[in-house]
Amino acid sequence: MNYKDLADAVFPNAKPIEYYEEKYPERDLPEGAIVTRFAPSPTGFVHIGGLMQCVIVRQITRQTNGVFILRIEDTDQKREIEDGVNQIVNAIHDFGIEFDEGMLNETDEKGNYGPYKQSERAEIYQAYAKYLIEQGKAYPCFATQEELEEMRQKQEAAKIRPGYYGVWAKYRNLPVDEAIEKIKNGEHYIVRFKSMGNEEKKIRHHDVIKGNIDFPENDQDIVIIKADGLPTYHFAHAVDDHLMRVTHVIRSDEWVSSIPLHLELFRVLGFKTPKYCHYAPILKDDDGKKRKISKRKDPEAAVSYYHEEGIPAQAVCEYLMNIGNSNFELWRKANPNADISEFKFEINKMSVSGAVFDIVKLLDVSKNVISKYSKERLYDEVYDWAKRYDAELTDLLERDKEYALKVLGIERENVKPRKDISKWSDVKHAIIYMFDDKFFNDKIEYDYGKITDKAESEKIVKLYVEKYFDISDDKQTWFNKIKDLAEEVGYAREVKDYKANPEKWPGHVGDISTVIRVKLTGRQNTPDMYEIMQVLGKDSVIKRLNK
Repeated sequence: MNYKDLADAVFPNAKPIEYYEEKYPERDLPEGAIVTRFAPSPTGFVHIGGLMQCVIVRQITRQTNGVFILRIEDTDQKREIEDGVNQIVNAIHDFGIEFDEGMLNETDEKGNYGPYKQSERAEIYQAYAKYLIEQGKAYPCFATQEELEEMRQKQEAAKIRPGYYGVWAKYRNLPVDEAIEKIKNGEHYIVRFKSMGNEEKKIRHHDVIKGNIDFPENDQDIVIIKADGLPTYHFAHAVDDHLMRVTHVIRSDEWVSSIPLHLELFRVLGFKTPKYCHYAPILKDDDGKKRKISKRKDPEAAVSYYHEEGIPAQAVCEYLMNIGNSNFELWRKANPNADISEFKFEINKMSVSGAVFDIVKLLDVSKNVISKYSKERLYDEVYDWAKRYDAELTDLLERDKEYALKVLGIERENVKPRKDISKWSDVKHAIIYMFDDKFFNDKIEYDYGKITDKAESEKIVKLYVEKYFDISDDKQTWFNKIKDLAEEVGYAREVKDYKANPEKWPGHVGDISTVIRVKLTGRQNTPDMYEIMQVLGKDSVIKRLNK
């Protein structure tokens, strides 16, 4: 008996690998086109690191006319959660990222290189595992849990490297006829890769991001097909990346240690090795110590956090792009209105050390992004968010859409737009005083700033209503009248005059406008007061000033 007989005993129905090589031909793409994949497991929420990978990969494949694949790695079915694929697809879609190929939901997919769920590709992996057995490069392993545990204990006692390798690989050199007899007798087995590596030898690998790295060779006889007939991650990824014609594997550097194994698998299978690009993970500053951002410790690790807070998808993507390529920020300053797709992302400029996640920086990015939105876009995005998370804000936006648009349009779409909103959860506080029922029901503790005498502040407001207020004034006329009012009540007409001779006046025109602003809105800091008055209208302004 020979290895082919053994292979037939293990996988009697597997097709020859030539069938799949022909079924999944080389892609007809332009030179330099990058084909890569996002390959999550449907075992929980999408991590911010996964979203960063998608943002980067989408940019790279788009600018090279390549292909971006969503492949679901669901071979560990014990950890799989219900509706896991839909959660992945929807989470990424919410950030405006579309895949060229792969899963669309739990059951549907697009593309000619599927199935795109690993659990549906069992026959493919078995064909390639059979091929390795035929070559004498894989074998059925009949080790029981008790045998494996005994081996582990002996290795621990001897203080040597754990694993199934070399002299510890009990079934590695089992004669073919004995192995076939065990299979015929119904003994349980898995299929292991027969490594030809030597841990004492070194290999050098060039990573696109990290540069040259030296590793010891792999010598572990890893499991490639489990007892349930499904592959392990390492074997599946090699077969899938080959048949899907992946050119670049772009992933977090937690996988760097797997490189020797992956290189050996590709070589033994006769596959062309893709270029590996291992980027540093997103870090968190934890009391002065840097650590990887954690699903367990950090709410911002889940992409759902950004939706709940109402941070626009565009802002999150821009922030992640900046983490990915440090020159993005300079590009954005030079091209403030350009679409993010115009930025040329360079893989070899990705950080080797890892960037610390900075929520303050993210919110600054978000303020800039939101400041460029039209009032219509702002309304639509805030309304969509409010319907999910804030019933009171939903009511404010629905009761009179045209009025709400005017409110959101204050200091928007001009040379220096307002930047007081960093997330949709800020919006209600930013606009609620513009609705009369909310304003008059609010028990406001008026703080007029520098003018603390109540009688004086009331006198200023009364005089303004009786003598200076006219809703039809243009902005310059309105402001000149505020100066006239300041002068009439004994305050400096110009701030610069007051600063030159502060002993000459009790205050300046800014202190007068603050009194009116507070009476009108209940706040010292608001967007442009003239625009606020124009939106409120004459009746509301007078009613508020007379409150």
